Amino acid sequence: MAISLRLSRGGAKKRPYYRIVAADSRSPRDGKFLEQIGTYNPMLAKDDANRVRLNEDRIRYWLGVGAQPTDRVARFLDVAGIKERPARNNPKKGEPGEAAKQRAEDKAAKLAEAEEAAKAAAEEAAAAAAAPAEEAPAAEATEEQAQG
Repeated sequence: MAISLRLSRGGAKKRPYYRIVAADSRSPRDGKFLEQIGTYNPMLAKDDANRVRLNEDRIRYWLGVGAQPTDRVARFLDVAGIKERPARNNPKKGEPGEAAKQRAEDKAAKLAEAEEAAKAAAEEAAAAAAAPAEEAPAAEATEEQAQG
């Protein structure tokens, strides 16, 4: 029989209260358990001493016979100094998914095309501005010849 140390919910609607229990891992969350080994009241302030209460001796016993704590209970045990919880590292957690990467690539390609089009338009405008400027001095020269 696999034993787990987990939370069993009690309390009213929107007013949770949890018992920390040693239970068969196959039994339902709020169902039959072997022993209550602590309580957790999330409605209390985080610095309140009664927020998490643990029966350390019984927890050590259940850990000694092979009980596995759930992640939340493991956090409580780590804070209490009963069992150290190994640090987790998920380097891909903040990485965007494939669809988001594809959208970013498409957006970058559109921006690059727009920049190239703007650059080409600027060059054409500069060329167009330079061509009439060359014709203008020639026109001035003909005017000067006509006057002189």
